Amino acid sequence: MTGLMGNVVKAGGPAVDAASVLGFDPFAPAFHADPYAQYRRLAAGGPLCRTPAGLWVTTSHGLCERVLRDPRFGHRPESGGVWRGQVGRNRSFLTLDPPDHTRLRRLVSKAFTARLVRRLRPRIEELVDGLLAGISGETDLIGALAYPLPVILVSELLGVPPEDRDLFKGWSDALARGLDPDFLMPADEIARRDEARTEFAAYFRELVARRRAEPPPGEPSPDDSSPGEPPDLLSALVSVSDGGDALTEEELLATCVLLLVAGHETTVNLIGNGALALLRSPGGLARFRAHPEEVPDAVEELLRYDPPVQLTLRSVLEDVEIAGTALRQGEMVLLLTGAANRDPSVFADPDRLDLTRYGSDAPRHLAFGHGIHFCLGAPLARLEGQIALQKLFEREVTLAPDDDLVYRDNLVLRGLTALPVVVGQ
Repeated sequence: MTGLMGNVVKAGGPAVDAASVLGFDPFAPAFHADPYAQYRRLAAGGPLCRTPAGLWVTTSHGLCERVLRDPRFGHRPESGGVWRGQVGRNRSFLTLDPPDHTRLRRLVSKAFTARLVRRLRPRIEELVDGLLAGISGETDLIGALAYPLPVILVSELLGVPPEDRDLFKGWSDALARGLDPDFLMPADEIARRDEARTEFAAYFRELVARRRAEPPPGEPSPDDSSPGEPPDLLSALVSVSDGGDALTEEELLATCVLLLVAGHETTVNLIGNGALALLRSPGGLARFRAHPEEVPDAVEELLRYDPPVQLTLRSVLEDVEIAGTALRQGEMVLLLTGAANRDPSVFADPDRLDLTRYGSDAPRHLAFGHGIHFCLGAPLARLEGQIALQKLFEREVTLAPDDDLVYRDNLVLRGLTALPVVVGQ
């Protein structure tokens, strides 16, 4: 049998049995409710297993961490076979290997600075206060807080006028679903993903052209000794350069798509999944409320316990041996980072929410990845999660009775369609 990216199955060909590719059934209601039980079953087969379709799969924290930092694994070849049928689309640095990844990430990092994130704290607090002020009684926490907070923030970061924010919801939903492998998606959803990408690119081409023609006034520097900083991230990306190098328009548009999906969708799920975990743990919630100084550590545990991003894929770039197994160039490895975050060889009592876990020298979780592709927006996502959850649970919040929770169909991203709660004043 050749590898998954060989000739076993191809997107656009015969119908593919998802369980034979992944090693579990992503459509099963039990999987959506608790994927970790499925991951434990896979883990019982050893740290590295191979599915009937030829995909290598690991639930091991150690192996996931190793693959994510090993340059012999990456995102080539560009065609993903059954995983990703579309070839040649403009890709963000998230799915590129060095040296392209190195160059693009360096440029984007010069715009997406630690100072930019720090100066957003007052605005995030203001947004959360405003959203919570309108919440009372029975409400959907996703629609009332978890969704609007990051979409407003990312819109402001990208310089999107408030009247255009509603455009983002449809685009973001379609692009987030499009992170999943093509064989899991109906043809109409693939078409919506591609249409959303085209519409998003057209919108930002126009916005970028306006930024180039009429740059907005910059924010003053701390000591007024240097030119003002661009007032939003889009302006910074338009103007960023490094030794004469700059982002091309296509690279800029791909980066904007990445910021929309990674900067918005994952934060929605961080807030939603984190709130649900606390509401299901009365002792944990009591501690969360009693120790506001420990909120940053508590959010790290929430990220470990039920992370927004469940998995990532890597290609073997050259023959390599891991866990005593020879992997050949061109084969693919599915890294179940959500499972790795509950690896019992690394985390004591991993299925228990322990908000004190990161108060000491706990092993790193992989919610934001590892290695050269570690999430560039992790500091901002953490800040949004910390502020939103702390301010939310300063109020009395309980799960609404008799409401079955429904998770979105996404495989890569894990999050609820709604979180019905009762909120007191």
